[in-house]
Amino acid sequence: MSKAVENLLKAQQFAMSIRPKVGGFPYLAEALRRAGITQNIWNLPSCQSIYLTKDGSVVSQGTPLVSTIVDVPPFNGEALIKALRIDQVGQSTFPEFLKASWEAGVVSYIVDFEKRVVNYYGVLGESYAENYPAVEIG
Repeated sequence: MSKAVENLLKAQQFAMSIRPKVGGFPYLAEALRRAGITQNIWNLPSCQSIYLTKDGSVVSQGTPLVSTIVDVPPFNGEALIKALRIDQVGQSTFPEFLKASWEAGVVSYIVDFEKRVVNYYGVLGESYAENYPAVEIG
């Protein structure tokens, strides 16, 4: 196991141990930032996640949202914001959030842990950016 993979797994485990049930994303993000992870690039619907870290880049392959040829949903900013708000108040699981984001036309998103912003992208270059708050962790 590389140093980058080991560091990422350790940071994720720590984050899961401290994050609150509701509004936990900023805690996860801060734990990753402190561990030297600078960005997380998600590709939907494949659910492939790439982490850029001080020790190298790491890829994680999740369970894809589709298993055949399908149309890419059109980008719908209102539906994306609704999915974000539902997730932020703890009313969806992460897989449900990914599915709702895909259905809102998101094909990728990039989390910048240093700037504390997430940029969501549609297939035709549409985008929506949202900052998340800084939090203190132990």
